[in-house]
Amino acid sequence: MEYAYLTTIGQDSHRFTEDIYDPSSNGIMLGGYKVPHDRQFLANSDGDVILHAITNAVSGYTGVNILGGAADKICLEQGIKDSRVYLEEALKYMGDAKIVHVSMTVECLRPKLKEHIPSIKKSVADLLGIDPSHVGLTATTGEGLTGFGKGEGIQVFVIMTFKVPEA
Repeated sequence: MEYAYLTTIGQDSHRFTEDIYDPSSNGIMLGGYKVPHDRQFLANSDGDVILHAITNAVSGYTGVNILGGAADKICLEQGIKDSRVYLEEALKYMGDAKIVHVSMTVECLRPKLKEHIPSIKKSVADLLGIDPSHVGLTATTGEGLTGFGKGEGIQVFVIMTFKVPEA
């Protein structure tokens, strides 16, 4: 069988709330993994910017817009805040396509992600059904040139590669 390899891009960002919390009991979701942090995302959902960017990359392949569409109904009408549910919804439209690689770049000043990268990669790999060796994750402050690099929130870019059977 012949295959085509297609690549998409996804992006998402969220600002932090002004309220400060105890980082030992609270945190933010990144890639379906809870990272300790002293702020929460300003978002209707759990604000998982990694899963939102991945969901947007999947939508780039399927053409079915989940965030701002189905996810709003799931979140606002059904009260489901878990971004893993939105990603699962996006994956339903993939047909015979398989995700073979995902690369993510996270821009933020805080929280510091270095120690959490292996756990985030494993979580993302499990959600996508791929090996963690096919998940790339880098983090940068962007030299503080944007609000994300100044600590106001987090921005994520994702590039995803799909293996698609050709007819």
